[in-house]
Amino acid sequence: MPPAFDTLDAFRGLLAALPEPNAAAVAAATARNGQLTKPPGALGRLETLAIWVAGWQGSARPTIARPQVLVFAGNHGVTAQGVSAYPAAVTAQMVANFGSGGAAINQLAGVARATLGVHALDLDLPTQDFTQGPAMTETEVVDALHLGWAAVDPACDLLAVGEMGIGNTTVAAAMAAALHGGMAADWAGRGTGVDDAGMARKTAAVTAGLARHAAILADPLEVLRCLGGREIAAMTGAILRARHLRVPVVLDGFIACAAASVLERAAPGALDHCVAGHVSAEGAHARLLAALGKPPLLDLGLRLGEGSGAALAMLVVQAAVACHSGMATFGEAGVAEG
Repeated sequence: MPPAFDTLDAFRGLLAALPEPNAAAVAAATARNGQLTKPPGALGRLETLAIWVAGWQGSARPTIARPQVLVFAGNHGVTAQGVSAYPAAVTAQMVANFGSGGAAINQLAGVARATLGVHALDLDLPTQDFTQGPAMTETEVVDALHLGWAAVDPACDLLAVGEMGIGNTTVAAAMAAALHGGMAADWAGRGTGVDDAGMARKTAAVTAGLARHAAILADPLEVLRCLGGREIAAMTGAILRARHLRVPVVLDGFIACAAASVLERAAPGALDHCVAGHVSAEGAHARLLAALGKPPLLDLGLRLGEGSGAALAMLVVQAAVACHSGMATFGEAGVAEG
């Protein structure tokens, strides 16, 4: 099967014709929700979540039987600027931990009954330092986008995407500033726990990257190429593939939302099939969610990455669907309506 796209322009074309939710299914699910054995609105946001899933599945009684979690890993040249509390070698070490089942995401994906796919993208070949030049060539970013696109199981019915990559909160901060405006200090945070000197280096690196690539900041896909990373591009590709498959997506933390922001800035409404799984302890994540118009499902102070917050929030979506599709209506239960 040939690749779905082989250039950034071809990928851009896929953003021009996005599937929409099934209006008839939304109407039918809304009507069913009004007949369930509960007071109107008693299940709060669970009700709107279930109707949202119904629209993308095209069914008034949706089900979630094959959830999928994808984790993408990449390394970043900007770590040479001293922006992380950990060395780049930790990326590969954590990928090995995922493979042996020893990470938090392994446990959380298991609780959510989701298949877990881990994809390492050229860990021995970090992207270029974006303070010195573009992080990726067009071929490199397209390859990463396509890997993410191809990683989505067409049979999955709920998707979460996550990442692993030392230095990628710096990358996400630069992308967020480029895509949503503001200064480096508005978006750069402590990440894995850098000290004050590390924070200064991180902010300086983001500032330098924005200045070097000022000419392309109006083009979201060029922002991804010049300031992003392979694992971030893979998440972007996976999220767009899910839209084309009409699969609902639960977004993870700051870095995943930076990847998603590329799509939303390129084509407003491109994230209508996404909900924010949580708001993380990374300071700028709440600001990024506000820019995307995505209120989080959970606020637990998480800051791990790996897709962990999204996998945990999958359980909320599953509960919403279970209530909507499994509860009896007043008529079926023989319960008098108020």
